[in-house]
Amino acid sequence: MPLLFDGIKENNFLIIGRAGMDLYPDPPGAATEDAISMSVGLGGSSANIAAGICKLGGKSALVTRVSDDSIGLYCVNQLKKYGVDVSYVKPVGGEFRNSLAVYESRVEKHQSVIYRNGAADFQMDTDDVRVINYSKYGALITAGTVFAAEPSRSASMLAFSHAKSAGLPIIFDVDYRPYSWTSPEVASQVLSAAAEQSDMIVGNDEEFGFMAGSINKGLKKARELSQTSATLVIYKMGAEGAITFFDGQEIHTGIYPVKALKPTGAGDSFMAGFVTSIADGYDLKDSILRGSASASITVSRPGCAPAMADINTLKEFMADHPGPTNK
Repeated sequence: MPLLFDGIKENNFLIIGRAGMDLYPDPPGAATEDAISMSVGLGGSSANIAAGICKLGGKSALVTRVSDDSIGLYCVNQLKKYGVDVSYVKPVGGEFRNSLAVYESRVEKHQSVIYRNGAADFQMDTDDVRVINYSKYGALITAGTVFAAEPSRSASMLAFSHAKSAGLPIIFDVDYRPYSWTSPEVASQVLSAAAEQSDMIVGNDEEFGFMAGSINKGLKKARELSQTSATLVIYKMGAEGAITFFDGQEIHTGIYPVKALKPTGAGDSFMAGFVTSIADGYDLKDSILRGSASASITVSRPGCAPAMADINTLKEFMADHPGPTNK
């Protein structure tokens, strides 16, 4: 059994990356510019993954910085509500602010606006990752946004090194967000370097294509990473399902069709559903499908962290849904 799966089976994850505040207009279907009221929820890729893991019975601790104000405190309180360990979530003062995301609960004409200027989470530094007791955890999970700016980039690379030294597998969600980077060239170089150090890589066709230099080369890039550095690579294709590369196999899986309310949160839910399923003893293909089911649940409900499946929701969904598309 590879180190990767041994680590995941501990079901106790150290997660690096941002926590943010999400705002979405009420009722579902409303445009932001016409909003009279909005709902608020926890967001941010890494925070969503951490919350999703806890909702599905695992343990998680988040490493990040939040603004030293009411928005940062809101994020910490929400993380605690979901059961996430916030021992390594530290406030930062001055002009740095938590990220805010405003997005709509509709697919047609969907609008999403993210405020990231002076982002507090990018102020995570090497001191923040040096104090972590890595041996307490089974695996390290990170999203690609942590590498978009300094000092977070250097701190995250150092965390990779410490995790490897402690025997933890590294799980990397590419999560490329162009607005966070100074240039596509820098992003491609840095994300590729992070991927080459990772034991498990999850990304969509566009993200692998971006790292490869062309969308047409993305599948080849994913396959090559699985043959060289990574134990497991999951290449997601939206409605077309996913191809998982493991131990010389290429496993094709479909999706669970639902009436989507919005496109946000699917990738974070997939990650949480997948790793907790592996930890719970499901085989690789079933774990991928449970990750896909988790994603379908989230896109069918408002919000991100609030919309993510818990154990009972996922169980009921899997029992009631007619099943995934055939791939």
